[in-house]
Amino acid sequence: MSNKRIQLTLFIDEEKSKAIEKIRKEFNSEQFELIKSHVTLCREIELEPIEKLIQNLETSNNKFITINFGPPVRFSNGKGVLIPAIGDTDQFQKLRELILRRVSIDQGNPKPHITLMHPRNSTCTDRIYEQIQNTMFPNKLAFRKISLIEQDEKNKWKILKEYELNAF
Repeated sequence: MSNKRIQLTLFIDEEKSKAIEKIRKEFNSEQFELIKSHVTLCREIELEPIEKLIQNLETSNNKFITINFGPPVRFSNGKGVLIPAIGDTDQFQKLRELILRRVSIDQGNPKPHITLMHPRNSTCTDRIYEQIQNTMFPNKLAFRKISLIEQDEKNKWKILKEYELNAF
């Protein structure tokens, strides 16, 4: 029996993700190999029934969003490191609401973030954290498409479909 996971993801533009990917490759190579740097929009538990969510994605006139990010912080007893969104995240939350409308599962208002070191497959030390803190990361990112992605077992995530976000 296959163990598949799906989620909706906002991948970071390749040009903007260079510093992020460099840190991920050096300190979290396993996660780096599985998926590009991203912000998770909706987790698998929220994506049922998937048909309704796909209909919402295909029929909505969703606008592109921007998110401001702060300095990296440690989490999960210091094992992991993420770059949290700061300030107003209304665009992110409104996009989630549009996608999840008429779907019964409400997972609240998750905070957008970029994971640099996932505690499942890396461990941050004080030395590593100091190096991460001295890295210049983008402080504002625009997201122009949503990717529906799937992971089969523990293999690399693959894009199933992408949905463009409109400029206006």
